[in-house]
Amino acid sequence: MTSLLIFLVIALIGVAVWQLTKIFDLTQVGTSKDDSGVANDNDNKVNGYLMFAFVGFIYIFTIYSFVAWGDLILGTPASAHGPEVDSLMEISMALIFFVQTITQFLLHYFTFKYAGKEGQKALYFADNHKLEAVWTIIPVIVLSGLIMYGLYTWNDIMYVDEDEDVMYVELYAKQFAWEARYAGEDNTLGKANVRLIEGVNTLGVDLEDPASNDDKAVSELHIPIGKKVVFKMRSQDVLHSAYMPHFRAQMNCVPGMVTQFAFVPTVTTVEMRLDEKIVAKVNKINKIRAAKSIKLVAEGKEALDSYTFDYLLLCNKICGASHYNMQMKIVVDTPEDFKKWLAEKPTVTQVWKDANAPAPVEVKAAPLEVAVDTTMVLAQVIK
Repeated sequence: MTSLLIFLVIALIGVAVWQLTKIFDLTQVGTSKDDSGVANDNDNKVNGYLMFAFVGFIYIFTIYSFVAWGDLILGTPASAHGPEVDSLMEISMALIFFVQTITQFLLHYFTFKYAGKEGQKALYFADNHKLEAVWTIIPVIVLSGLIMYGLYTWNDIMYVDEDEDVMYVELYAKQFAWEARYAGEDNTLGKANVRLIEGVNTLGVDLEDPASNDDKAVSELHIPIGKKVVFKMRSQDVLHSAYMPHFRAQMNCVPGMVTQFAFVPTVTTVEMRLDEKIVAKVNKINKIRAAKSIKLVAEGKEALDSYTFDYLLLCNKICGASHYNMQMKIVVDTPEDFKKWLAEKPTVTQVWKDANAPAPVEVKAAPLEVAVDTTMVLAQVIK
């Protein structure tokens, strides 16, 4: 309803402006007016000042954005490759802002300085090889350097040595939730297929595959600090994207194929909660929640719970109506805490057996027949 009212108000304002322009045109009837459609010196001068005002607005808004929303930028990376990704981003953004600042200023300055004047003719250059070489070679060198640096960083992140001690975890995406499966003692994930999804076997694990016997499925992701985790990703339905922002990790989950991403977590959840930037963000969020809670309580509703930081696995593709709610909590533990947590989880085979075990048959005990010796009873009565 609110959206409809906003639309109607905007439509009415548009009609009102259109009517005002018609009235203004009627008031100009009979007056001397230049209808040639050719800009005069005054028009060019006004447009030049407007161009300067526009470039000023760009610079002011850019500076304001850094000041007002700079704290929203992700802080300390929680993976070994995170600093490399941040460095690549910082270099790219610095170059973009440097080039943008110079080119935008020159573009708007020349528009003002060389504005058209009556009787003035523009000087035509057929070509300028030196100038063309400069604006072609320099961008090629800069972009090639960025691309090579990016490819080197990407290959370094994606490379997994076959002899390296890693842990395999499967991330399974579906509308609108995540599930995870850990390889067991053999560190090998069993086969899986969406056609095998049935009952509690929500991942479609092939229970006849020996490698699946010790796999464990969970709804909350735990990973140990300091150990490389190789994520094997699948999708049940549509295209999803596994996005773990604090680990600087993202990979698409494509139906019908398995994708992969690996990283080494370097900061536990407990340690990240003590990070200065995270503490500041949590305090800011809780202030907003406290203010909203006052209004909710006044309306007779429940107050909002305090926010506590947690790593999250998000979907970075618009995969449907509840896309925003597709989240999974990630906990980075010490190796000891991780082993203890994982040991408490049942295997997918055990879960399947428990769910499909035959119900115990209730056996009713037959009533006991008590034999009474009537002779003894009669003797007791005579006594």
